Amino acid sequence: MDDVRKITVEALDVLLVELAGRGYVLVGPTVSEGVVVLDRISSVADLARGVVDGQGPGEYRLRDSGGIRLFDATCGPESAKRFLFPPRETLATVRRDQQTLSVEEAPIEARPVAILGLRSCDLHAIRTQDAVFLGGRPDRRYRARRDAAFLIGVDCARAGSTCFCASMGTGPACTTGFDVALTELDSGDLLVRAGTAAGEEMLAVLPAQDALPDDVAEAAAAEARTAGSMGREVCTEGLRDLLYRNLEHPRWSKVAEQCLACGNCTAVCPTCFCHDVVDSASLSGDVAERSREWASCFSLEFSHLAGHDVRTSRDARYRQWATHKFAGWVDQFGTSGCVGCGRCITWCPVGIDITAELAAIRDADGEVAQ
Repeated sequence: MDDVRKITVEALDVLLVELAGRGYVLVGPTVSEGVVVLDRISSVADLARGVVDGQGPGEYRLRDSGGIRLFDATCGPESAKRFLFPPRETLATVRRDQQTLSVEEAPIEARPVAILGLRSCDLHAIRTQDAVFLGGRPDRRYRARRDAAFLIGVDCARAGSTCFCASMGTGPACTTGFDVALTELDSGDLLVRAGTAAGEEMLAVLPAQDALPDDVAEAAAAEARTAGSMGREVCTEGLRDLLYRNLEHPRWSKVAEQCLACGNCTAVCPTCFCHDVVDSASLSGDVAERSREWASCFSLEFSHLAGHDVRTSRDARYRQWATHKFAGWVDQFGTSGCVGCGRCITWCPVGIDITAELAAIRDADGEVAQ
């Protein structure tokens, strides 16, 4: 941890005030309706202090820890995705005035946003979505929001029971993709380091002191402890090829017996990027809108092509999701589409565990492979 400093919680509030003064909308982990979500905050007082989550397949509960820590709850259902790639946005409006049609491109809304409390898996997910939206022909709307975002990462001091970021090489400590990263100490103070010039500029205004060797040692011990206590794991060795040669594995049909094809997993996934372009018109026919909205490969109409649905069964749709995530993504973008956050496990209504499904296919590899 080079150039690491130590600040108090009060100094963190100074950072938030400074960001707000520069026009940033402040977003951080806060409790809403029994869930830790990323939502508008105004100060440290709005954060989920003293809250711990319990997660499992299809399970999520919060409890009061009785402590002072701000970031003990692990990943909630939300990531930074909806702030950079909104669930729905208008692209253009078409208006008809007698015999004339006019097309107005929707303005790009990219108000500066500072997102506090992003875990390392989420920062890696942003980098993955950058490859999707900024590679080749960059998406101007995503680019504008990405440039306007200030990202504050937090190292994980505990692993959730559905986490497996250590397997994916994406955590638990923040190593990339942040403007500022925080490590919470047992004392309530925070270690802080900058990852960009913008982060260095912001840290320059904070009252800070040099981190002591004991502070750095505590942070390193917390990282090692968290990495060693992951609730799940995935063997990634040869995973791409494993999935490709098991496209007809009976496990796909077995998991489809449980799967509701509800799309929860794709909605909470921080890297899923599939979307539809939807046209709608007013009842009078004088105004029409073209919008972009999130879509899911679990929906039947997602694969509709030339008058037919290509993937008509749930097992085909689950296979498409898992195989693209762990294999096709590597071919397209040079990285796995999974960051090991475990959200798809926690927020699956029937508790389907992707780590268990991958392990089952690996255990029977070669028995039914093509």
